[in-house]
Amino acid sequence: MLESERYGEAMELLRFLLQCQGQEERHYEEWQSLLEWLETAFPYAAQHGDVDGSSYGHDDDLGEGDMARILAQSKQEEDPDYPNKLLLKIMNEPLVESTVLALEQLSYLKGEGIDDALITWLETGKIHPLLQFRTLQTLRRRGVEGTVRLVRGLETSMIEVDDIPLSSEDFPPQVSLVLERVALQAEVHEPTLYYFAQELWSQFIMTIYGSTDYSNILTGEDGVLDIWAGALHQIISESLNGSRNEEETRTMYEITDTMRFQFEQAYRSLKGFVKTGL
Repeated sequence: MLESERYGEAMELLRFLLQCQGQEERHYEEWQSLLEWLETAFPYAAQHGDVDGSSYGHDDDLGEGDMARILAQSKQEEDPDYPNKLLLKIMNEPLVESTVLALEQLSYLKGEGIDDALITWLETGKIHPLLQFRTLQTLRRRGVEGTVRLVRGLETSMIEVDDIPLSSEDFPPQVSLVLERVALQAEVHEPTLYYFAQELWSQFIMTIYGSTDYSNILTGEDGVLDIWAGALHQIISESLNGSRNEEETRTMYEITDTMRFQFEQAYRSLKGFVKTGL
């Protein structure tokens, strides 16, 4: 919790633990010391938590979004330059969990220039497509309207910020139809494959949002969906088994010889994403 800066939740957990019985005395002393330090270091988070910690683990706890907003605003109150520090982190450090957390915090912070800084960075910087998408989500959460120009390799896309999906459920249904096809085949041939396919597809779709490949999927044509499902199945199967049996995969998804070139294009797109290590 401390590593992910969920200080309010950490305080609630410590209060809950201090009410428990049967532990060694030194544990209570450590918990109490840590709680007192957190309450002093992050008074705003302490103020918005439950005073007695009695709601820990109950349905009426603050949601993750509420807690993130409270903590971000607390840090801005303590350090007015905090938004600029987050911007520097996002723009100059590799894409890791802390970078995504910094973007999430920016969603809740006030300040002129944050939106312009993010848009200018998106439109002029050489940024990994996954980080581009995460930044677009931040802009939408901040209420930004209009279009942003994204460059990915040789392709340029104009993205409407209002249309950016904020969760997997917000994507058009054609995106999930690809996964449904993989689920049907994996259930018969390789049940564990589907779980890996879900994660890879989720990440991949974010990196191609607004691109030609993305528009291709949104046509919703059965042949197109089969091609992408087959390519996804092939990539995961190779990762799990260490061998490539493309003929068998194409048979599963009824990908004919006339569709082979499109299948190989989809496969290369997915393979290129996998090679980035994200």
